Amino acid sequence: MTHEQLDRASIDRVRAFNRAVTARIGALEDEYLGSARSLGASRVLWEVRDDGVDVREIRERLELDSGYLSRLLRSLEREGLVGLEASAADSRVRTARPTEAGRAERVELDRRSDELAASLLAPLSPRQRERLVEAMGTAMRLLEAGLVTVDPADAASDDARACLSAYYAELARRFPGGFDPAQSLHPDTREFAEPSGRFLIARLHGRAIGCGAVLFHGSEPAYIKRMWVDDDVRDMGVGRRILEALEQTAREHRAASVTLETNASLTEAIAMYRAAGYIEVPPFNDEFYADHWFEKPLD
Repeated sequence: MTHEQLDRASIDRVRAFNRAVTARIGALEDEYLGSARSLGASRVLWEVRDDGVDVREIRERLELDSGYLSRLLRSLEREGLVGLEASAADSRVRTARPTEAGRAERVELDRRSDELAASLLAPLSPRQRERLVEAMGTAMRLLEAGLVTVDPADAASDDARACLSAYYAELARRFPGGFDPAQSLHPDTREFAEPSGRFLIARLHGRAIGCGAVLFHGSEPAYIKRMWVDDDVRDMGVGRRILEALEQTAREHRAASVTLETNASLTEAIAMYRAAGYIEVPPFNDEFYADHWFEKPLD
């Protein structure tokens, strides 16, 4: 959705919020929290863990341009706060580690950050503080939801295998009789590779947090399978995003409708499918673990 499709009042309210927050937390100052560096440099320093961190991980987590991140790291290196090491196996892979001075500076930044947070809360009444903290939690969750991406992936990749492993483990916990992938339909994920199907992975800050797959049958109903979302992001609408992406993929492959089945234990999934327009239909396959079968026509 583009900004032209959103109402003007909503756009103006978000912009006003952004201006208020950046001014109140000191993001506009060259020397953030009284340090000799900007907010960007201080934020990068905070991400450099004591045991070291891959520079690519910092870039993905903060969504920074690689050139800008390199400049920030070089400035921290010149200050003697961070050390950079290239991998012996691949010089393109670099690890950042804090120096002793860098660890001490992080402690000081944490102290000043605590003071800044307290200064936001102290002037308010207890009820106002509660409302602000609650609103911040909601805003943070929704902002994170906006950063989720859903893209095609190799079903044999490490991330796909990790998602499916977590999915199978969850089903084993939730199904009364456990779960054995070999007893379920389509246990071989290679079936979900193009042109017969597609596997999607949802990511947040580069981390795989959900998955889903679809099999194509020409103009016949496409078949959705292996939908999973990490517990950490269950209230962020990730499942609905994956489902919509799978439906769009089916449309692109000329499917007239999509079908899926699910177990009665997965009450949240059943509620989501019904809310998304899926209608319960008679069984259309012999999935061992299925209790409900659904279909949805596609526009």
